[in-house]
Amino acid sequence: MTQFEDRYWSSRDGLRLHYRDYAAAGPEAAARPPVVCLPGLTRNARDFETLAARLAPRWRVLCPELRGRGDSAYAKDSATYQPLQYVDDIEALLAETGIARCVIVGTSLGGILTMLLAARGGERIAAAALNDIGPELDPAGLARILDYVGQGRSFPTWMHAARALHEAQGAAFPRFTITDWLAMAKRVMTLGQNGRIVFDYDMKIAEPFAATATAAPVDLWPAWEALAGRPLLVLRGALSDLFPAHCLDEMVRRVPGTEALTLPEVGHAPTLDEPEAVAAIERLLARVA
Repeated sequence: MTQFEDRYWSSRDGLRLHYRDYAAAGPEAAARPPVVCLPGLTRNARDFETLAARLAPRWRVLCPELRGRGDSAYAKDSATYQPLQYVDDIEALLAETGIARCVIVGTSLGGILTMLLAARGGERIAAAALNDIGPELDPAGLARILDYVGQGRSFPTWMHAARALHEAQGAAFPRFTITDWLAMAKRVMTLGQNGRIVFDYDMKIAEPFAATATAAPVDLWPAWEALAGRPLLVLRGALSDLFPAHCLDEMVRRVPGTEALTLPEVGHAPTLDEPEAVAAIERLLARVA
């Protein structure tokens, strides 16, 4: 596994937040903008391990963990678990690390944050890849996420955890073997203080998410259009219950030149290890390099 350094930055409200910093080994990397990978609602930096390993010889890769996830501090006020606060936290990271421009890879919630970052200053984004997310969300997918987020389940062994994930998400990953489910369990869970396997996030993130998911949707189309003028890639899982196919078509119509790719036999959200996704990300980065 490619080596990384565990680093930390401070949010403007005083939280100690964590990111993995994969330093580039290649001499050409110094002239390239770093790649910043933003995870989904309940996910963390481990989601991007294999992507970072592929890119790090040629690109610096930063994998931040949002507040309340992974090794980032949990918020004292659960109301701060919301997208505009996450954007403010990422802006603080970019400022603290001196990153003026970057390529962003955003999965699910991370893709929403990418659009919001563009709306607040698109010149910072050299290119972007959105993974199974767009300005419109399918209510069915939101309902499914609402059903599991914040449940606080725990498991006695990693095999029990893997089987629980298979039971809950098997429809989205029909090609997964038990080895794949074990790997996913170790991405999304951790060993708790009581010796049981637990999800690696603050269960209180469910509170503001539930309020947002059941409220009238925010119009994110202007935020998507703020990304125009740079290399863009949008990936969609063919089995996704969150990212509608018609939304992907409309994104391409509104921002011509966007590469759109639907990945077969995968739902929400593709792991970015799929061969088609790997090739598409390489094409995107080639346009930047």
